[in-house]
Amino acid sequence: MECVVQGIIETQHVEALEILLQGLCGVQKERLRIHELCLKSSPNLGAVPSEVQILCDLAQPEPSWTVRHVGGSMRGTGAEQISVLVRPMVESKASKNVLRFFYALGYKLDHELLRVGFAFHFQRGVQITVTVSSVNKMLKLHATDEAVPVTPGMQLVEVTAPATSENYTEVVAAVTSFCEHLAPLLHLSKPGISTGVVPTAAAAAASLMSDGGGTTL
Repeated sequence: MECVVQGIIETQHVEALEILLQGLCGVQKERLRIHELCLKSSPNLGAVPSEVQILCDLAQPEPSWTVRHVGGSMRGTGAEQISVLVRPMVESKASKNVLRFFYALGYKLDHELLRVGFAFHFQRGVQITVTVSSVNKMLKLHATDEAVPVTPGMQLVEVTAPATSENYTEVVAAVTSFCEHLAPLLHLSKPGISTGVVPTAAAAAASLMSDGGGTTL
């Protein structure tokens, strides 16, 4: 399982967000360049359509491949009362032939994206990952060098943490607590629930830039 929240921030404030994250996380950022291919099964593969994500990490000297399957979000009264999305997620490393393998199974490419930015991986009671990236679309099949932003001037911020059915409440609490520190710059919520840009972002960014990240939250 994983716990996840998302938000958006104007590109002009990303440097300030990076300063804040550096102070909060206490680790170095990692470069992010992920080619994401979303595949969907054809109708003859079963009554319920299946969707998988093939992720190619282009930030490494030798591209590495990962298969990822995300299930439906947790439902019920408890799920509705928390501000973090909890959902089943399975991820596995794969070889460079993984795309050909799924095509052979009957899957077809639905869409592809290129995410470019940076990520922080750190421990805060639980393992948390924060990614800040520009989401780009390809104008030609697999043409990552010609990708253009889906939303120019805006970047996607995602906070994720692995969880189990036994400890997800603890993980949700840790993610929620961490997100409160980012509140002046952006609001994070369940994926699909957009709250737009935070009105205080410009002032908070200016303060962080002048302070140089010296304040520890």
